[in-house]
Amino acid sequence: MEHRRLGRTGLELSRVGLGCGNFGGIGSAPELFGQGESETEARALMDAASEAGVNFFDTAASYGGGRSESWIGRWRAERDSPVLLSTKVYWSVHGDATDRGLSSERIRRELDGSLSRLGVNRVDMYLTHEPDLETPIEETLRTLDELRRSGKVGAIGASNLDGEQLEGALETSSRYGLARFDWVQNEYNLLRRGPERDVLPVCAREGLGFTPFGPLGGGWLVGKYRKDEPYPPGSRMTLRPEPYADLASEATFRGIARFQAAAADRGVEPATLAIAWVLSHPQVTAVVVGPRRPEQLAHALAAPELPLSPDERDELAALFA
Repeated sequence: MEHRRLGRTGLELSRVGLGCGNFGGIGSAPELFGQGESETEARALMDAASEAGVNFFDTAASYGGGRSESWIGRWRAERDSPVLLSTKVYWSVHGDATDRGLSSERIRRELDGSLSRLGVNRVDMYLTHEPDLETPIEETLRTLDELRRSGKVGAIGASNLDGEQLEGALETSSRYGLARFDWVQNEYNLLRRGPERDVLPVCAREGLGFTPFGPLGGGWLVGKYRKDEPYPPGSRMTLRPEPYADLASEATFRGIARFQAAAADRGVEPATLAIAWVLSHPQVTAVVVGPRRPEQLAHALAAPELPLSPDERDELAALFA
């Protein structure tokens, strides 16, 4: 599989990374801890990804209430796999709504928990999961700087922040001589193009990597949801619909029908075309996918083999205009 360097770091990432947010839960939602993929199913996905050349797994301390990290740690130890590990800090591992944020004390405590569950002394990639509006960014960056100097973390990044917040963090790092964010991880797909307005231009100017998640728009882009039909049991729109509720519109269904036809014309699955569109952006280092089954992973792995020209990118985007 093709690899690309993550920003100005020395890390070379496969163009597709395995997102482990459904291992033992559905993301960080406490009410869904224990759902999602079982450990057996998670192991099958990790085996398939590793065998296909995927070289980084993306997780978070809070995914599945710690189950995701624990299962990755056990799998990695048994397979003696060199796969790169990327994890995140912000939300509570125990589902405690009051235990969140990016204060120095929390980051240190949460990182120690992540290292223990993953069974390592160092994580290759460490992300802030959300911006913390109650903790000064200087405090967060000083802590991350110290942890990187100590060798506990490698590259540091930020997830779910906007361009203004990214600019502010980079300026703070420059002012105080602190380690700066090496890359950004935000949602990006044909239905969520916000990063193009503010985050991606900053990444281009500052030489930052970009590893978007959610390339399928919560399943919308593969045609999982149909007009005037109930949502499939166990789908995101039945378990955690809030992030995608705004997509249930006439315009979305029209765009998806056109997009499915475009995929059929190319002889590929809609998932493959949707991920290929994300990967075709010049600032995208790698895409994080969250398949539920190995066959879904196969559709993602085909995406890097489907290059799209700038004109083709624009044509596909216009389907949802």
